[in-house]
Amino acid sequence: MGRYVVRRLLQMIPVFVGATLLIFVMVNVMGDPVAGLCGERACDTATAAQLKREFGLDKPLWQQYATYMANVFTGDFGTAFNGQPVTELMGAAFPVTIRLTVVAIVLEIVIGITLGVVTGLRRGRPVDTTVLLLTLVVISVPTFVTGLLLQLLLGVTWGWIRPSVPPEASFDELIVPGLVLASVSLAYVTRLTRTSIAENRRADYVRTAVAKGLPRRRVVVRHLLRNSLIPVVTFIGTDIGALMGGAIVTERIFNIHGVGYQLYQGILRQNTQTVVGFVTVLVLVFLVANLLVDLLYAVLDPRIRYA
Repeated sequence: MGRYVVRRLLQMIPVFVGATLLIFVMVNVMGDPVAGLCGERACDTATAAQLKREFGLDKPLWQQYATYMANVFTGDFGTAFNGQPVTELMGAAFPVTIRLTVVAIVLEIVIGITLGVVTGLRRGRPVDTTVLLLTLVVISVPTFVTGLLLQLLLGVTWGWIRPSVPPEASFDELIVPGLVLASVSLAYVTRLTRTSIAENRRADYVRTAVAKGLPRRRVVVRHLLRNSLIPVVTFIGTDIGALMGGAIVTERIFNIHGVGYQLYQGILRQNTQTVVGFVTVLVLVFLVANLLVDLLYAVLDPRIRYA
């Protein structure tokens, strides 16, 4: 196991470098940071040249990337065009987005797996058909429609929640935004769990456990569910980074100044340092989440061994 972890960590290095290089090139080539600095009116030639020298934009792209990566490994993600260090923006944005993501993941696990187990054990029955139709509706409806509808009903019409969530919002204040963020993923988790449970229910090891006279709850939890969770864990693990990076719509609806909000502002203002810095951290989140998912396989299925 130890050698496998070391090998995976070494494999993450070229993946991290390649992903950050691709992001850096795309952000710098497709946009004009100087235009974003000058606003609606174009900068004059002298001002544009001065801004490029100040932010190192006059250097070749490979040299800009090398300088950026050297600074990243020292904890310096650069300075935004408003003069504020990107690390300060991260310190303000990541805590609320992490809390929002935790709420979304918990809802995915609790509601999605529970509904998946119930429908998988009752495949073809009315409850199965009803849940399948509901998940299809959730997947079909865009997130911004779901978010605006819940905000209008629960926040404006009935007054059960705050229509606008403050940056220091606690976990209970993030339940509705978390539900909106996790809605599509929750539907997929339900369907994945249902399919996996229905397939493994006919497996020989389940029949053997039933023939031994084991209690139904133990058969479902200890044998059936444990072996059925591998595809679900894979999806949830890769979904962690997707939820953090894809929270732009949800955070805009509920006015949450998190990672999605900062990415939106950075793209809108063509602030390359902010966009590249935040996406670099999200790449690390993806890589660590994938590593943890691979390690969880051995916990869920004892037959899996890593050399």
